[in-house]
Amino acid sequence: MALDFDVIVVGGGMVGAAQAAALGQAGFRVALIEVRQPPPFDPAADVDLRVSAISGGSQQFLASIKAWDAIARQRISAYESMQVWEQTGAGELSFSAADSGLASLGHIVENSLIIDALWQQLDTVEVICPARIAGLNLEESSAEIKLEEGRVLTSQLVIAADGGNSVTRELAGIGCYGWSYQQRGIVAHVQTQQPHQATAWQRFLPTGPLALLPLADGRCSIVWSASDALATELLDLDDAAFGQRLTEALEGRLGEVSVTSQRAAFPLRMQQAEAYCAPRLALVGDAAHVIHPLAGQGVNLGFGDAAHLLDVLQQTRQAGRDLGEHRRLRRYERARKAEDALMATATDGLNRLYASDNPLIQLGRRQGSRLVNLLTPLKSALIQQAAG
Repeated sequence: MALDFDVIVVGGGMVGAAQAAALGQAGFRVALIEVRQPPPFDPAADVDLRVSAISGGSQQFLASIKAWDAIARQRISAYESMQVWEQTGAGELSFSAADSGLASLGHIVENSLIIDALWQQLDTVEVICPARIAGLNLEESSAEIKLEEGRVLTSQLVIAADGGNSVTRELAGIGCYGWSYQQRGIVAHVQTQQPHQATAWQRFLPTGPLALLPLADGRCSIVWSASDALATELLDLDDAAFGQRLTEALEGRLGEVSVTSQRAAFPLRMQQAEAYCAPRLALVGDAAHVIHPLAGQGVNLGFGDAAHLLDVLQQTRQAGRDLGEHRRLRRYERARKAEDALMATATDGLNRLYASDNPLIQLGRRQGSRLVNLLTPLKSALIQQAAG
């Protein structure tokens, strides 16, 4: 039986669109199913509330599928250093790209810009949008997707890239484990009295970390991970009062802070899929893992998934094997599940470590931070990891 496609990707967000574009450009017959067409990026509009810290590794992957140039032509902001400290004011860490001979640690980019640039690279992909999947059958010889409209599509492999609440993963019967942090991430754009110095600032508070990410127009994007009770309180404040709370939370490091955009909030959780693959199915991005945003690594892990799965599928094709072969897909799962789980554990541990008010743990944090700042090789390794 002739199959409609080699690969069907479900979900056209950042990771799904990147996966589809990469496979299409590599010569695979690819379909991308997405619920809604993303709006074109408007450089005249205000900066998108949702931004990502794109690492050097993710930049290279985006460049390999010809999307980075379109991104770089717009408003992106390189960040050259990171400043991290905790509520007590002690235990401070500073990271500089120059310490490891790097031009930057990464770039702050609007999610909508990334998606727009990736959708421009889908000319080798059959985009089926708007469309929703209603059924999934993973058979011995093919995968079959039924759309709500009634159309049936067949392929060797289905890739689930449809987010943390993945319908595809659910239809495949793959479970998840994890927990809610009882926190919400409040996002907004702010103007600081003093320049952001191309620095990503992060302060750990007992109720959750507060991050300021530098924007190209001189403002900062905030992600304030606050306990549910505090988040409700902060969202109810007017802009002036919220700006004052930000100024106090940052100890005035950048002077007075004023709010220049609307605020939004989203619940925070840790979630891992029990498996990253099944016969004729692979999970990438948030469909496979959701982590705390404090390290800004969520989308970078997703791009890492997409790049690694691309390599595995190219090797499978070169070997003349079936793209949906479980044994081959397990190579992807073994590599990515270990790395993703390590990052999830690290971000979860940091969030809990800095929330602790135990005096002994606080002392350990301060001594550990001082040690990292003194040991140049260790700092360099951490910087290289953060930069991808």
